[in-house]
Amino acid sequence: MTTNKKYLKWYHKIGYGSGDVAGNCVYAMLTAFMMIYLTDTVGLSMGIVSTLIAVSKIFDGISDFFFGRMIDKTHTKMGKARPWMLWPYIGCSVSLVACFSIPTGWGDTAQYIFFFIAYTLLNAVFFTANNIAYASLTALITKNTSERVQLGSFRFIFAFATKIFIEAITIHAVNWLGGGVFGWRTIAIIYAVIGLITNTISVFSVKELPEADQGMEEEREEEHKLTFFKSFKLLLKNKYYVIICSTYIMTQLYASVIGIGTYYAKYILGNEGLFSDLSLAINITMVVALIALPIVIQKMGGMYKLNMFGYLVAVVGRLGVMVAGYMGSIPLMLAFTALATLGIAPLQGDVNALIASCSEYTTLTTGHRLDGMMYSCSSLGIKIGGAFGTAICGWLLDAAGYIENAATQTPATINMLQFLYLWAPAILCFIVMVLLSFLKVEKANKLLMEKNHITETETVYGSI
Repeated sequence: MTTNKKYLKWYHKIGYGSGDVAGNCVYAMLTAFMMIYLTDTVGLSMGIVSTLIAVSKIFDGISDFFFGRMIDKTHTKMGKARPWMLWPYIGCSVSLVACFSIPTGWGDTAQYIFFFIAYTLLNAVFFTANNIAYASLTALITKNTSERVQLGSFRFIFAFATKIFIEAITIHAVNWLGGGVFGWRTIAIIYAVIGLITNTISVFSVKELPEADQGMEEEREEEHKLTFFKSFKLLLKNKYYVIICSTYIMTQLYASVIGIGTYYAKYILGNEGLFSDLSLAINITMVVALIALPIVIQKMGGMYKLNMFGYLVAVVGRLGVMVAGYMGSIPLMLAFTALATLGIAPLQGDVNALIASCSEYTTLTTGHRLDGMMYSCSSLGIKIGGAFGTAICGWLLDAAGYIENAATQTPATINMLQFLYLWAPAILCFIVMVLLSFLKVEKANKLLMEKNHITETETVYGSI
């Protein structure tokens, strides 16, 4: 689905993209540093923490679809999604600080309970509502596919620029602040404040299209008749939703195993600071690639071919990292890490546009708009892939005999770290490439429009 009409100025795109500064003040901290803070600073068991994270996902799985449906049913002066993006971030800020403020004077059981409550509130409630609303805005502030891709690029440029900053300076900043629990709590407070400010700026930098322009004014009464379960059933009828959701989960699992690089750098490379170098190879390449993405997609004639080719490159790149890792060549690891990131970048930038196309497919096949629930796949993917990935890594390392702050880890732990950081990313890239081969939603939408004699304008404004 494309339209030539322009909806956004350059400052709208920058304003929207800045929202991922706020998102990564939470996400980057959780994926890169939460586990090592809990195990090596607080002294909690990696196995128990991993189990608590996994149990927390039960609540997450329910809340994703709940908040997606609530966004679909919301009608305010601010729009459908913006209120859900604005207010929950206050809770994100507070619960992020709580996750990095485990009371050291409490007993082990109390510490685990405190962490579980703070982590569940952060992920299942506040971050879920904020993240689904933020992702949904892609479909609610423009109906131009090119602009949606640009929004995705701006969003992920800000996301990876924030990751560069957080992953590069956090450990050094914690040490500069005195280290220990005080250092981690202080840096969490700083990131929480930064996130709160940038999230608020992002919310008020854009406006949702009037519902008449979204094609929903006449549908509002009909949409309210849809129950949660009917909406969920309609969602699952869309095979492309299932594919994009599975793809999102795999990409977030990938991010989680890459996050194990903190342990890999510390215990295999022998220098914890090298994690910053590996992160820079990823994040700088990602930012450069995303800047060029809208032009590349135009030249490639769509997202499908570019995403497929990109993940073929990613598989080759991660295989190169694997070989370089066993050779012990850090320069080669950095070079192949950058190559793999170059291949991953297109999907990172156009995933929101793909989800919007999947949402259009639901509209074309069922007559109902379910943008909020459709974008639940982004939050669901982040939490199932990201959090379960972290939990699985923790379980595997714990089973291998990981000992926090040990001068030398067991051979089984070393082998597990090599599998998680060298082998698992290559495997996950291959799985994503296979999933993407079935994600031909652009072609499917075009065929449906031709079959039903629907013009692009009619699709944009919801006339089906």
